Amino acid sequence: MPASNIRLRAVLGASLLAISAALPAMAFAADTTTDVEELVVTARKRDEALIDVPFSVNAMSETKMRASGAVNLEDISRNIAGFTVQNLGPGQSQVAIRGISAGQLARDQPGVKEQVGVYLDESVVSLSLFTPDLDLFDLSRIEVLRGPQGTLFGSGSLSGTVRYITNQPQLGELSGSAEGTGSFVTHGGRGADLKGAINIPIGDQVALRVVAYGSQFPGFIDAVQPDGSINEDVNDGTRTGFRIAAKIQATDNLTITPRYLQQNVSVNGFNRVDRFNILGNPYTTTRPKVSLGNLNQYTQLEEKFSDKFKLADLTVALDLGGMTLTSISSYTDRDVLVVRDATALTGSITGGSIGLGANVYTLDAPLYDTTGVKLFTQEVRLASNNAEKLDWVVGAFYSDMDRDYAQYLDVAGFSKLTGIPTKGARAPTDALYYSTVPYTLKQSAVFGEATLHVNDRLDVTAGLRLARYEEKRKLTFDGIFADVTIDYPGNVKADDSAPRVIVAYKATDNLTINGQISKGFRLGGVNDPLNKPLCNAADLATFTPLAKPSFENEQVWNYEAGMKAKIPGGSFTAAAFVSDIENLQATVDAGSCSSRIIVNVPKARSMGLEAEFNKQLTENFDVSLSASWNNSELRSSVRDSSGAVLQSLRDGNRLPTVPKFQGAAAVGYVRPMENGLTAFSNLSVQYVGDRFTQISDQESNPRTVSLFNIGAPSVSSLNFQLKLPAYTQVNFRVGVRSEDWEAAFFVNNLTDEKAELAVDRERGLRARYGYLVSQPRTVGVTVRQSF
Repeated sequence: MPASNIRLRAVLGASLLAISAALPAMAFAADTTTDVEELVVTARKRDEALIDVPFSVNAMSETKMRASGAVNLEDISRNIAGFTVQNLGPGQSQVAIRGISAGQLARDQPGVKEQVGVYLDESVVSLSLFTPDLDLFDLSRIEVLRGPQGTLFGSGSLSGTVRYITNQPQLGELSGSAEGTGSFVTHGGRGADLKGAINIPIGDQVALRVVAYGSQFPGFIDAVQPDGSINEDVNDGTRTGFRIAAKIQATDNLTITPRYLQQNVSVNGFNRVDRFNILGNPYTTTRPKVSLGNLNQYTQLEEKFSDKFKLADLTVALDLGGMTLTSISSYTDRDVLVVRDATALTGSITGGSIGLGANVYTLDAPLYDTTGVKLFTQEVRLASNNAEKLDWVVGAFYSDMDRDYAQYLDVAGFSKLTGIPTKGARAPTDALYYSTVPYTLKQSAVFGEATLHVNDRLDVTAGLRLARYEEKRKLTFDGIFADVTIDYPGNVKADDSAPRVIVAYKATDNLTINGQISKGFRLGGVNDPLNKPLCNAADLATFTPLAKPSFENEQVWNYEAGMKAKIPGGSFTAAAFVSDIENLQATVDAGSCSSRIIVNVPKARSMGLEAEFNKQLTENFDVSLSASWNNSELRSSVRDSSGAVLQSLRDGNRLPTVPKFQGAAAVGYVRPMENGLTAFSNLSVQYVGDRFTQISDQESNPRTVSLFNIGAPSVSSLNFQLKLPAYTQVNFRVGVRSEDWEAAFFVNNLTDEKAELAVDRERGLRARYGYLVSQPRTVGVTVRQSF
């Protein structure tokens, strides 16, 4: 454990002073009898009221998601303190909690593990960059568990855990709901959703719940083509899926819940706005000029993203009286395809670096990224039931993942036009880059956690997870752009632990103060080799010694103090934390090599404050507020062989993708009408502060980039802004409902804010520079019927 007692005492002391200052008001609240709805969560793998969980947790119900205008995980993150999602395109979001982030991952970094674990109920579904874009219909809630959750959830929950909690089958109840939505996007196309759920009792001991949904995503990006024509709304797409779950009450003590889920996402392009493209820009003097910006990009071919996701799981719970034995088995089969237009990247090499003619550097160059995953997990745990003195859980976990990753850059006609042979040991003709990286990852762990109720006021919790990991890879890289490597083995083994201790003190009936020390970790991995044929001499000398075969486990020690208070008509929660990070896995862009490597930064730190407030102001009005302040930065530097700081990995620089401040406010209004209906409305405002996509973006910003001599540009260099500006999004919803139906009109992104979510670049900005952007103003109507 890091020697940080002085710092810890200072942070906890400051937090406790703030809490103490609030005690008189809380004591007043204790004397006021007000019914407060208590949402039940399973953050500690047992049912308990949200207000009673002794660490920082947010739970958002499906009703609240609809009211706030949330349609995906990114929308939800803007309403929750300390929770951020970096949009990298459909189904390719990166999740961060409490400012712990190492920067944007690229599609060709399959060995980098996630920092936040994502679960569907009890089944893990997170997969590094490819966090599933799950539909939010028929959910009970989404739980966001802040801080390391490795004790109960393992590697990948280094900074927290996100859990989609579905509605479960209900015995003896016939019920259901259907929902339809139509919308249109300013500057874009039309969207539609049709969703339904039904709960069917089958006798007294069996119930079936079936959910089905289909969505048409509206496009809003226009693609300029080489002939000057425009392909409109190229980032439209569809999502279809269904979920079938059964509850079998085999005996009074034995419950069996099998489930099958399938979802297909298909999108025809990406939410990317190009500001500069080497093949289409206003600076060329010998090629047609192209004006970019607004909601335009430049492409030569159609891009695509598809994600076929299947999950089967089985939960068995046996009540043994004073304890419950639970088994969760899951199997995931997933196939992801990303087709990118890499013509700008390839042209910057063939035309810019090599100097071949326009008939070569304008050849279509689709880059195919394929990911296939088969994952089996098994967890068995034994937990106490309603113990008076000691609540406890012990268990074991095992997972076995086979993942096949491949890239294929197909530049048809290249060899014929240039006479350059391209067929390699594995690469076919005209495949200028070809790779296959199959690997297996096996994990095994034992864990346990117990809470001692010392007295009516004081609880002490202690837990520990011991884990072992082994990853085996076989690296094959071929083609004239690659450093040819055939069936080269890469192995990583690691053992790690995740302890935590929590102390919770109930100062009054309505106020609890808690403190926690916990550890999280994520597994290291294997670096891909540099694309040495593409490197210039300077980059080759700089990055060759840094491209180590493997990188180390990343670890976090977290220290926090918090409070949870019931107030008249609502609740108030707050927490302060310090997270010391060891061996941060930072991505380094190897410039002209068109490669990325992971280097470990020895020390980093994230510290901050987060608070959430909910209150029923009157019988008509309610308000929700959330805010977080975060200061996350490197605490050491990484230098290259010359002694120079490597790509802004400098002590004191900010960690990327997360803002220093974000906040949200929502005001709800309901009013019963004389005809038995109820009118309602909700206005939410979400603010996200400025951020950087990568650590390296904060130095030399704006960055001056020398242009390749393609199209005889009228300027020799351009300045590119790399700081992502702050943005505010406003959502509004108004409607009417009865006991069994609802109709609502909504406007999401009311002010038509064009938020820049991440910098998109190719070959160190010299091939392409632009942004991934948010969806413009969206207006629509939703109708919902329940029975």
